[in-house]
Amino acid sequence: MKELKVSKAFDIRFSEVDSMNFVWHGAYSLYFEDAREAFGKRYGLGYQTIFDNGCYAPLVDLSFHYKKPLRYGMQARIDIAYEPTEAAKIVFNYEIHDQADDALIATGRSVQVFLDHDYQLLWDNPPFYEAWKSKWGVTE
Repeated sequence: MKELKVSKAFDIRFSEVDSMNFVWHGAYSLYFEDAREAFGKRYGLGYQTIFDNGCYAPLVDLSFHYKKPLRYGMQARIDIAYEPTEAAKIVFNYEIHDQADDALIATGRSVQVFLDHDYQLLWDNPPFYEAWKSKWGVTE
């Protein structure tokens, strides 16, 4: 099965660090969001596409595992990889690396489900998502 993956470089900004000069834990969700947007742009699965096809895709699970701290001034890279599933959800896995030595900084995972525009949970994959999975060769 084809692996769908995107990498995005980013700098650690002063506004993202705490008094220890470590990136505040809440900033990681923003890094993951930036990665999801880059993935959507690259593979045609952006939030506007989902919305235009009659759905919302809220996060229902978001996890982080910290290995080393990110600090102000570092240059980092986030890798996002799509995890195929038959269920009506979008699953991504993440890795954040220090660009200086490729050291693993953090890993994570997110799960999004589909709601229709009446905010009802969709138990089956929406047709546009089935077509998207077929186009990219990630059907099970």
